[in-house]
Amino acid sequence: MNNYFKIGKLVATFGLQGDLVLQHSLGKKTSLKGLEAIFIEEQKDSFIPYFIQSTKIKSDKEVLVKLEGLATKEAARKLLQREVWILEPDFQKFAGVSAPISLLGYNMINDDDEDLGEVLEVIEQPHQVLCKIMVNGKEALIPIHEESLEKIDKKNRKVFVTLPDGLLDIYR
Repeated sequence: MNNYFKIGKLVATFGLQGDLVLQHSLGKKTSLKGLEAIFIEEQKDSFIPYFIQSTKIKSDKEVLVKLEGLATKEAARKLLQREVWILEPDFQKFAGVSAPISLLGYNMINDDDEDLGEVLEVIEQPHQVLCKIMVNGKEALIPIHEESLEKIDKKNRKVFVTLPDGLLDIYR
């Protein structure tokens, strides 16, 4: 099975030819040059590919994307506010090394050397980053900031954290 990583969402149309503005959290300015397709989740775990005709950098966090089959503003508007996903090899290629989103797929380890699970989603907020993991079948949001982040082991794909007392108790 393919691993998909959420990189952002389609936030606006641009011009009259069906171009879309992709707001991404890849952590670096990119044109996504060489990316063949983006995926949109139509139903849970059902990803539909949209093939890229062209891309152009709009800003540090935005890329203009022209998709095959979308020739009008009206056609493109149907995809607005949809989350955009890409395949894991593409994600590894385009994500900034120091960007919080690069933690996707890493395993989170607490200070008792307990493997808490895989980071499934990274939510960036102004003062901290939240990592979504599953604990006993429940979604848990773990804050990552100066006090909680111990180290990141890129080679073994692990994030070591010190969590506040009782944080995981609500999920167990």
